[in-house]
Amino acid sequence: MFKVRKTFLVLAVLLLILSFNVCIGGLAAEKTDNFIIGISNPWVGSEWRTQMVDDVLEAVKVYKEEGLIKEVIVQSFDVTLEGQIDQIRNLITKGADVILVNPADAKALNPIIREAKKKGIIVIATDTEVSSTDAINVAIDQSEFARISAKWLAEKLNGSGKIVTINGIAGHPANTARIKGYKEIFEQYPGIDILNETNGDWDQAKGQVVMQNLLATYRDLDGVWVQDGMAEGALLAVLAADRTDVKIIGEARVGYLKLWKEKGIDTIGVANPPGCMTSALQVAVQMLKGKELKDNVLEGPYGNTIYVPIPAVVTNENFDEVFSEYKDYPDYYSVDGFITAEEAARYFK
Repeated sequence: MFKVRKTFLVLAVLLLILSFNVCIGGLAAEKTDNFIIGISNPWVGSEWRTQMVDDVLEAVKVYKEEGLIKEVIVQSFDVTLEGQIDQIRNLITKGADVILVNPADAKALNPIIREAKKKGIIVIATDTEVSSTDAINVAIDQSEFARISAKWLAEKLNGSGKIVTINGIAGHPANTARIKGYKEIFEQYPGIDILNETNGDWDQAKGQVVMQNLLATYRDLDGVWVQDGMAEGALLAVLAADRTDVKIIGEARVGYLKLWKEKGIDTIGVANPPGCMTSALQVAVQMLKGKELKDNVLEGPYGNTIYVPIPAVVTNENFDEVFSEYKDYPDYYSVDGFITAEEAARYFK
């Protein structure tokens, strides 16, 4: 009887040790395949966001074939900030190993990101940056996006002129970063006078109406700095008013490129790639494989961002090359780009 009890005791201890190893994430508990990717997108009022999600779904196919990724769960609805928090919580509940987030706010998501991190979930924000050190950001530098086109406009105006700006959604972190970027440039040109800074909410139709009102208000306007899809609306207003003397920056989207070619204007389009979330996916895959980021890779205002390259800056110098590649796409399609798996691996040890 004593030997039997002793045997049972030994077995119990072994089971306890095994259970402990699993709980603390020992080798027996490490997951190496069949990962679940979650996507949180709180705004579907833009074709740009649709292209963003579609890019990820296309890129993930190769990882599904390899067995590395099991499925992608997409939470993509028009929701409030609280609604995005619910999106992320739902993805946690559904067992996501990675959550890719296009954040509606830089700081408000921090508590739910912390909750995900505690459960061992990798959280990567994209398109714009969150402040949480429990996440990393993979994005283009939105301030640099604005600086490039602002510098072009200032130089085309020979450093002097009256301009207006049409911005996106007030308070959105990407919009805030862009405002910071163009102001850094225009402050270097004392002759540039910003008459009005208004918002078009990244909506083409609203951008057109806003531009019409600005043209009616400021008869001596020299230039316009405008973002994203609103640029096509603003250009339509400029053309309708026969104000081609007004220098306007643009957007690297097919509809804008077609107007550009048709009217033979001199403008610029800096690509804001929907593929930024695919770049985030490629970084996430490296992390799922257990790789560690190199030292000094993370930068940005919160020290947690990988800035990926802006894929294209379109001017008259390279217009024909870019247009030939994208001319058969729908008008809403954006000039795109994302890092490859090999390029993502360069950020890791």
